[in-house]
Amino acid sequence: MFETINRVKPGLKKLVAALRETYPYASVLAVADDSRSWGVSRSGTAISTPGMGGAGYVVRVFDGTGCAEYSFNEFSEERIPEIASTLARRLAEQAGALEGIAPLPTPVPADEPAALKKETAYRIHPRELGDEAIVERVAALRKKALAYDERILDAQVRVSYRAYRKLFLSENRDLDQTGMWTTAAIVAMASRGQEIKMSYRPFSVLGGAEVLDEADGGVEKVCADVLELLDSQPIPPGEYECVCDPETTGMIVHEAFGHGVEMDMFVKDRAQAKNFIGQYVASPLVTMHDGSAVEQTATAFFDDEGTLTGDTVIIDKGVLKTGMCDALSAARLGVAPTGNGRRESYERKAYARMTNTYFQGGEATAEEMIASVKDGFLLESPDSGMEDPKNWGIQCMVTTAREIKDGRLTGRIFSPIVLTGYVPDLLKSVTMMGVAPELSGSGFCGKGYKEWVKVSDGGPYMKARIRLG
Repeated sequence: MFETINRVKPGLKKLVAALRETYPYASVLAVADDSRSWGVSRSGTAISTPGMGGAGYVVRVFDGTGCAEYSFNEFSEERIPEIASTLARRLAEQAGALEGIAPLPTPVPADEPAALKKETAYRIHPRELGDEAIVERVAALRKKALAYDERILDAQVRVSYRAYRKLFLSENRDLDQTGMWTTAAIVAMASRGQEIKMSYRPFSVLGGAEVLDEADGGVEKVCADVLELLDSQPIPPGEYECVCDPETTGMIVHEAFGHGVEMDMFVKDRAQAKNFIGQYVASPLVTMHDGSAVEQTATAFFDDEGTLTGDTVIIDKGVLKTGMCDALSAARLGVAPTGNGRRESYERKAYARMTNTYFQGGEATAEEMIASVKDGFLLESPDSGMEDPKNWGIQCMVTTAREIKDGRLTGRIFSPIVLTGYVPDLLKSVTMMGVAPELSGSGFCGKGYKEWVKVSDGGPYMKARIRLG
């Protein structure tokens, strides 16, 4: 399919030109996709092709009042009249459904000239390495974990990759990108008597099978963590001084100011952040970015609507500056799109979505933060989270809280942890920010309960006052 895009490109240009005879704006996105996963556990070896995005096309037109799209997985020039007819019918159906109702204004998107052809780098292509070699490496990681301690009951190791090519064409744009990300995950389970604990550690690169080297270096940490959890106890609920590791900082970034500043939520009036643009919502130590100024699994050179990506500063020294915007929401809000229009696949609509989202680094070290805590915790290994953009509440799960007393780690472990709070209160309580941000891109993010896209998040070590339970 990667080469198919070259073959059909002249016909796709003719499609855009034909549609422009009727509409003030037309575009087409072509997607080629290749993905594969390898896993080894007690139940055996599994190799699968999950089909994370699929290969196909989506065409979009604006007529000055509405917008219509049509997706398909086969294209030839002979289909151009059929595609044009389908789009015309859909626009007519929309107009009929809205009869008597004033539609939202939908200005025609800007279409400034732009051309690029880029690809992300990798060291080892998983397909070139081959199934047999990857399974052998994955099995060796599992064997290494099982040999760590007799209390390790089982270990599961999984590796996944996706390579894709995307071509975006409009009257004035010709954009072509090829990318690849690869992730790995190690899960270790340990027991003491009837008690069983589990530890999980993800690894991710904007690249290829070189992620296996990173995973190899993390096996012992996963095993040591799960054995420590055997001695963990429930945490006394309360508000504490907390030092967050970069992954926990990333979860807070993602949940606190992730979906809440996706600006399609502003159009629907479902996010409180809409009313706080230009105001302090965090400590002056907090600066938040989203975009492709860093390299992780969500890096792209343009989004699925043909908007070039860059670095969007969401919060600047505590002040909420803007949100993340897709082209359609941008048109309706009268702002410029930020390159955050993303589709789960060519068959799904574009939404405003996060990409690489993170807090900027500061000047403190993790050791200085811990030394400054009189009574609190070092939070590590986030599990999951959720937010309420309308009311700005946040609730997250963290696996490990390491007790800090008078500036020293006591060795006591608490687990599991529920982290809650009102977002501005939590972020305004930040008093120290670490030097170097770190990002992790092992997971996906859904819009509600669906529309899954690859994201990464992170930041530096961060000190804040947080409610735990």
